Amino acid sequence: MGNIRIYLDNCCYNRPYDEQTQTKIFIESQAKLHIQKLITENKLDLVYSFVSVYENSMNPYEVRRTAISDFFKYSITYVSENNIAVIKNRAAEIMKTGIKTKDAMHLSCAIEGNADYFISTDIRLLKYSSDQIKLINPVDFLYILEG
Repeated sequence: MGNIRIYLDNCCYNRPYDEQTQTKIFIESQAKLHIQKLITENKLDLVYSFVSVYENSMNPYEVRRTAISDFFKYSITYVSENNIAVIKNRAAEIMKTGIKTKDAMHLSCAIEGNADYFISTDIRLLKYSSDQIKLINPVDFLYILEG
């Protein structure tokens, strides 16, 4: 069996750059950084997409934008726009549950890239349930990963 395939959404990539005074944000940041380390050590397989690239390109902070963009090189799967109709149709179905467009597109791309887990710090998004992928907070993901 291969590594666990994960997809990180934009809020997860940016969590370490958030104000770290709240314990929850600090712990999520540490978890995300540990997940990132596991990816660089080839212990987890990263999936990213054209939506990841686009949303990151909108980041107004150059240092953050560059660091996140540079991290994409560790991915094993890039979900391109080749199957855009399938991705958009799936995203439209996801949006019927109240999920916003960008989040639905990320989720659809994660499914398209056969990710096992969609990792996010967005509490509202994490309430979405799917039989195609597990949505999880980075801290909870490490609990599962490390038993």
